[in-house]
Amino acid sequence: MGGTMTAKATDYSKHRQPDGSAWPMPPQDGYTMDDYFALDLPPHTEMIDGSLVFVSPQRKFHSLAMFLFEVGLRQRVPQHLRVRREMAVVLGRKNVPEPDLVVVTAESDGDQDQTRYEAADVVLAVEVVSPDSESRDRDTKPRKYAAAGIPHFWLVEMEPRSEQPVVHTFTRDADSGAYVSTGVFRDRLKLAEPFEIDIDLTELDRL
Repeated sequence: MGGTMTAKATDYSKHRQPDGSAWPMPPQDGYTMDDYFALDLPPHTEMIDGSLVFVSPQRKFHSLAMFLFEVGLRQRVPQHLRVRREMAVVLGRKNVPEPDLVVVTAESDGDQDQTRYEAADVVLAVEVVSPDSESRDRDTKPRKYAAAGIPHFWLVEMEPRSEQPVVHTFTRDADSGAYVSTGVFRDRLKLAEPFEIDIDLTELDRL
């Protein structure tokens, strides 16, 4: 079940950046989950393979797509599940990504101070591809989500010409432990798993 951890001071050596700010010197073997939740990091920082990943400013498409899918999922989500936006998911000791959206079990949903979910809590992870994170969103993170046992994954991209969402949906194959494609959706996303979903992708133009 997800929980909270109070930020505390660390004794890592620090060095000064040109602007005078101080950042922790990474440990030789990389950061761990305990470090991640103890450090005072910028919002939406992720940890991938023990390295901290900082986010760039969002495109309008990214913001609107997250809103579109959050609303669409909330309209249909069953009572035993919850939809959450930009929450840390602990995949292991050195991997704490922050999917754009997750669907988690109601049992894992704690109080208002909750800061994370465990991979076992997550039913669906959704990533909206950004120019600065294409490789992570398309390759690194899906592989890690599948290895951690998350059953469903969606990758949302912007069609260059129409600037409309294209959704690639995947489900985890129990034998291989990898994701297999279940479809590519334009204009309308209609699925029966992980629950009945029907999202009009053209709504993005009206947001």
